[in-house]
Amino acid sequence: MKYFTLHELTRSATAELRGINNTPSQEAVANLHLLVEHILDPLREAWGKPIKVNSGFRCPRLNKEVGGSPSSQHMKGEAADITVGNRADNRRLYHLLTTLHLPVDQAINERDFAWIHLSYGPRHRRQYFAIR
Repeated sequence: MKYFTLHELTRSATAELRGINNTPSQEAVANLHLLVEHILDPLREAWGKPIKVNSGFRCPRLNKEVGGSPSSQHMKGEAADITVGNRADNRRLYHLLTTLHLPVDQAINERDFAWIHLSYGPRHRRQYFAIR
Protein backbone atom coordinates (compact mmCIF):
# COMPACT_ATOMS: atom_id res chain seq x y z
CA MET A 1 0.00 0.00 0.00
CA LYS A 2 1.78 3.05 -1.30
CA TYR A 3 -0.76 5.85 -0.75
CA PHE A 4 -3.30 4.39 1.68
CA THR A 5 -3.14 2.91 5.17
CA LEU A 6 -5.15 0.21 6.86
CA HIS A 7 -6.12 2.78 9.49
CA GLU A 8 -7.78 5.12 6.99
CA LEU A 9 -9.56 2.19 5.34
CA THR A 10 -11.07 1.04 8.66
CA ARG A 11 -11.62 4.26 10.62
CA SER A 12 -15.15 5.45 11.17
CA ALA A 13 -16.45 8.43 13.09
CA THR A 14 -19.78 6.62 13.47
CA ALA A 15 -18.06 3.55 14.95
CA GLU A 16 -16.10 5.73 17.38
CA LEU A 17 -19.19 7.71 18.40
CA ARG A 18 -21.30 4.58 18.96
CA GLY A 19 -18.59 2.38 20.46
CA ILE A 20 -18.57 -0.11 17.60
CA ASN A 21 -15.53 -2.34 17.19
CA ASN A 22 -14.78 -2.04 13.47
CA THR A 23 -11.74 -4.34 13.42
CA PRO A 24 -11.63 -6.31 10.15
CA SER A 25 -10.98 -10.03 9.90
CA GLN A 26 -7.76 -11.26 8.30
CA GLU A 27 -9.74 -12.03 5.14
CA ALA A 28 -11.12 -8.47 5.03
CA VAL A 29 -7.60 -7.06 5.55
CA ALA A 30 -6.36 -9.17 2.64
CA ASN A 31 -9.24 -7.86 0.50
CA LEU A 32 -8.42 -4.26 1.47
CA HIS A 33 -4.84 -4.81 0.36
CA LEU A 34 -6.11 -6.09 -3.01
CA LEU A 35 -8.46 -3.11 -3.36
CA VAL A 36 -5.58 -0.74 -2.77
CA GLU A 37 -3.13 -2.62 -4.96
CA HIS A 38 -5.43 -2.99 -7.97
CA ILE A 39 -7.66 0.10 -7.76
CA LEU A 40 -6.85 2.80 -5.22
CA ASP A 41 -3.07 3.09 -5.56
CA PRO A 42 -3.11 3.07 -9.40
CA LEU A 43 -5.92 5.65 -9.38
CA ARG A 44 -4.04 7.86 -6.90
CA GLU A 45 -0.86 7.53 -8.98
CA ALA A 46 -2.69 8.65 -12.12
CA TRP A 47 -4.56 11.44 -10.30
CA GLY A 48 -1.34 12.84 -8.84
CA LYS A 49 -3.00 14.30 -5.74
CA PRO A 50 -4.43 12.91 -2.48
CA ILE A 51 -7.67 10.94 -2.44
CA LYS A 52 -9.65 10.74 0.80
CA VAL A 53 -11.39 7.55 1.92
CA ASN A 54 -14.80 8.46 3.38
CA SER A 55 -15.72 4.87 4.16
CA GLY A 56 -13.82 1.65 3.72
CA PHE A 57 -14.30 -1.54 5.73
CA ARG A 58 -17.51 -1.73 7.77
CA CYS A 59 -18.33 -4.50 10.19
CA PRO A 60 -21.95 -5.71 9.91
CA ARG A 61 -23.12 -3.59 12.87
CA LEU A 62 -21.51 -0.42 11.49
CA ASN A 63 -22.86 -1.15 8.03
CA LYS A 64 -26.36 -1.38 9.48
CA GLU A 65 -25.87 1.82 11.51
CA VAL A 66 -24.92 3.83 8.42
CA GLY A 67 -27.73 2.36 6.30
CA GLY A 68 -25.49 0.25 4.06
CA SER A 69 -26.82 -2.50 1.85
CA PRO A 70 -27.14 -5.86 3.63
CA SER A 71 -24.87 -7.31 0.92
CA SER A 72 -22.40 -4.40 0.92
CA GLN A 73 -18.90 -5.17 -0.29
CA HIS A 74 -17.69 -2.80 2.44
CA MET A 75 -18.27 -5.64 4.95
CA LYS A 76 -15.83 -7.86 3.04
CA GLY A 77 -13.15 -5.17 2.69
CA GLU A 78 -13.80 -5.06 -1.05
CA ALA A 79 -15.07 -1.46 -1.28
CA ALA A 80 -14.26 2.13 -0.44
CA ASP A 81 -16.11 5.41 -0.88
CA ILE A 82 -13.70 8.14 -1.93
CA THR A 83 -13.59 11.86 -2.65
CA VAL A 84 -11.08 14.43 -3.76
CA GLY A 85 -12.94 17.25 -2.05
CA ASN A 86 -15.73 18.49 -4.29
CA ARG A 87 -18.21 17.31 -6.91
CA ALA A 88 -16.41 18.88 -9.86
CA ASP A 89 -13.12 17.18 -9.03
CA ASN A 90 -14.90 13.92 -8.16
CA ARG A 91 -16.43 14.06 -11.65
CA ARG A 92 -12.95 14.51 -13.17
CA LEU A 93 -11.61 11.64 -11.05
CA TYR A 94 -14.44 9.37 -12.18
CA HIS A 95 -13.74 10.26 -15.82
CA LEU A 96 -10.05 9.48 -15.29
CA LEU A 97 -11.02 6.16 -13.74
CA THR A 98 -13.01 5.21 -16.84
CA THR A 99 -9.94 5.78 -19.02
CA LEU A 100 -7.56 3.71 -16.88
CA HIS A 101 -9.29 0.36 -17.47
CA LEU A 102 -8.62 -0.80 -13.92
CA PRO A 103 -10.22 -4.12 -12.90
CA VAL A 104 -13.02 -2.54 -10.88
CA ASP A 105 -15.98 -4.58 -9.83
CA GLN A 106 -18.13 -1.46 -9.48
CA ALA A 107 -17.48 2.25 -9.87
CA ILE A 108 -20.52 4.20 -8.74
CA ASN A 109 -21.09 7.93 -9.03
CA GLU A 110 -23.03 8.49 -5.80
CA ARG A 111 -25.47 11.40 -5.58
CA ASP A 112 -24.14 13.44 -8.49
CA PHE A 113 -20.49 12.97 -7.55
CA ALA A 114 -20.85 13.65 -3.82
CA TRP A 115 -18.47 10.67 -3.60
CA ILE A 116 -17.38 7.68 -5.66
CA HIS A 117 -17.89 4.09 -4.55
CA LEU A 118 -15.18 1.73 -5.82
CA SER A 119 -15.00 -2.00 -5.35
CA TYR A 120 -12.67 -4.80 -6.28
CA GLY A 121 -13.71 -8.39 -5.86
CA PRO A 122 -13.90 -11.79 -7.46
CA ARG A 123 -16.71 -10.88 -9.86
CA HIS A 124 -14.80 -8.14 -11.75
CA ARG A 125 -18.04 -6.93 -13.30
CA ARG A 126 -16.48 -3.65 -14.49
CA GLN A 127 -19.76 -1.86 -13.86
CA TYR A 128 -19.83 1.94 -14.10
CA PHE A 129 -23.07 3.66 -13.13
CA ALA A 130 -24.73 6.36 -11.02
CA ILE A 131 -27.03 6.32 -8.03
CA ARG A 132 -28.91 9.56 -7.55
